[in-house]
Amino acid sequence: MDVRVETIREASQELVDAFGRLLPQLSSTAKPLDHEAVDRMVTCDANTVLIARAADGIVGTLTLVLLPLPSGLRGRIEDVVVDSSARGQGVAGLLIQEALRIADKAGARTVDLTSRRDREAANRLYERLGFEARQSTVYRLA
Repeated sequence: MDVRVETIREASQELVDAFGRLLPQLSSTAKPLDHEAVDRMVTCDANTVLIARAADGIVGTLTLVLLPLPSGLRGRIEDVVVDSSARGQGVAGLLIQEALRIADKAGARTVDLTSRRDREAANRLYERLGFEARQSTVYRLA
C-alpha cells in the first residue's frame, strides 16, 4: 500500500468524514466530531494532527501533543487509529515515526503513549519502535 503522511493545519469535510469513520474503530464511546471540533483540534498550538493518505483517501490518523512543562518539553502520542482495511501494512508505524521526528526536531525530552493491554498488535509495534512499558499508574477523572 502506497501511503504518505501529512500534517493537517486546516479542517476540511474530508477530515471530518475520516474522523467519523475512524474514531468508532478506536473507541466505542467517542462522540462524532463536527467541523468546528476538528478545526479546534487542528488549529490548537499544542497539537500536530497527522494523517496517512492512500490512493483511496485517509486511512489513519494520529495526534502529537507537545507540552512545555517545568521538567522540559514533553510529547504525547494520542488517538492512533488505522482503518481496519489498512491494518497490518505499516500505516501506524509511518504515522508514529513522523510524530517522533517532529517531537525530536522540537526538542522533546520524552514522548509517551498509552495503549490498552488487549491491543496486542499495537503494543508489539510500539515496542519494535523503541517504546518501553513504564511502571506507572494512570488516574482519570471523568
